[in-house]
Amino acid sequence: MDRVKRMSNELLERFPDKFTIDFNENKEAIKNYAQVRSKELRNKIAGYITSVVNRNLAQQNASMAYSEDVLESTKESRE
Repeated sequence: MDRVKRMSNELLERFPDKFTIDFNENKEAIKNYAQVRSKELRNKIAGYITSVVNRNLAQQNASMAYSEDVLESTKESRE
C-alpha cells in the first residue's frame, strides 16, 4: 500500500487539476500521466486518488459552511 500512496501523492502534486471525484476519469488520467504496467495497481491508485479528492472536497465544504455560520452569527450579534 505504501507504493500506492506514494505514487498517488506524486501524481496529485504534479497534476492536481487532472483528477476528479470520478474513479473512471482518474483511471484514464493515470494512463495519460504515468506508466503503470499492472491493471490492479492502476485501479488501486485511481481509487486512492478518488478518495483523497473526495476527502479534500468534503473538508473544503465543511470549512465553507463553518465560515458562513461564523459570519451569520457575527451579523446576528451585531444586531
